[in-house]
Amino acid sequence: MGKKINVFVLLLTGLLLVSAKPTLKAKITHKKPEPATHHYLYVAVPGIRDYMGYGGHGLLVFDMDNNHQFVRRIETSGYHPNKKPSNVKGIAVSVPLNSIYISTLESLQRIDLSTGKIIWEKNIIDGCDRMSISPDGKLMYLPSLENKIWNVVDCQTGDVIKKIPGFLRSHNTLYGLSGNHVYLDDLASPWLKIADAKTHTVVGKVGPFGNFIRPFTVNGKETRAYVTVDSLLGFEVGDLKTGKKLDRVLVEGWETGRVRRHGNPSHGIGLTPDEKEIWLCDGFNMRLHVFSNVEPYKQLTTIPLQDMPGWITFSLDGKYAYPSSGEVIDVKTRKILTTLKDEFNNSVASEKMVEVDFEGGKAVKAGDQFGIGRVM
Repeated sequence: MGKKINVFVLLLTGLLLVSAKPTLKAKITHKKPEPATHHYLYVAVPGIRDYMGYGGHGLLVFDMDNNHQFVRRIETSGYHPNKKPSNVKGIAVSVPLNSIYISTLESLQRIDLSTGKIIWEKNIIDGCDRMSISPDGKLMYLPSLENKIWNVVDCQTGDVIKKIPGFLRSHNTLYGLSGNHVYLDDLASPWLKIADAKTHTVVGKVGPFGNFIRPFTVNGKETRAYVTVDSLLGFEVGDLKTGKKLDRVLVEGWETGRVRRHGNPSHGIGLTPDEKEIWLCDGFNMRLHVFSNVEPYKQLTTIPLQDMPGWITFSLDGKYAYPSSGEVIDVKTRKILTTLKDEFNNSVASEKMVEVDFEGGKAVKAGDQFGIGRVM
């Protein structure tokens, strides 16, 4: 009788072990969770002229995943000859080089995104303005400071590899998402120029627009340009393929007048990443005007701001809008969620900010200082 019980116990134990194997196997083959992506907003100051009252001097980092709380201040260079911090003119990122670049009136500096250390700073002949980096992170188009050339710069070394002449006051620069063309805004011209990114030559132009071109943006397919121009509270639209101006859209219901900076009422325009809306700055009334991006362009709403806006960009996912006046706006609800504050709880405002996403301490994706469309 005892032997029969022992055999039964052995059989039962064997069955239990067999039934347990799939569970053990499942634990062994269970995939590790993907590394978390962290989203940060990088804000270069002084990013409104050389005014130190909007965040001081440096590169300020805010946690987009935590109500845009202040994270750190990275020490930057860029000084006038008298040692006063110089105006920041542009900000851009090379993801492959894990670097962020800041241009000032006199120089260009490259900063390592992991360490926050300055890798190099180069003084540029004829100064610097708002630059743009190729999608592959290798080249930068860097305008001289409202001068007659655009510099093509090696992002690794900072060396100027070519100069593109033929301008009056070189100013804002935007690489298209395809990497094939670069769009060049001459501050003293009603034409938006188009450069071939392989030959580094001007191959086309769009316009003429109603006045000299100020901030602009393009859609992801690079078929449309949305431009602000001098003296206009509104925007104009151009066809990047035919080179023709298509439309002129005025802001309705709001008066205009002299503004404190930039000299024109609408300085700053952006497309939401899904390209459904156009957001337009109104410096005189300290507001953003939102339009539908469908002809005829319908004025949808207006958002009051705490200060005069001179620029606007968006988070990569299209959730947040960032006017240069320092608000963080929920794009869907139009509500102001918070305002940017530094480590001293002072308000931060800048026309030079960009999103950088990290995994494992290195950059994996970056936005753009322009509110560029992202529908490819």
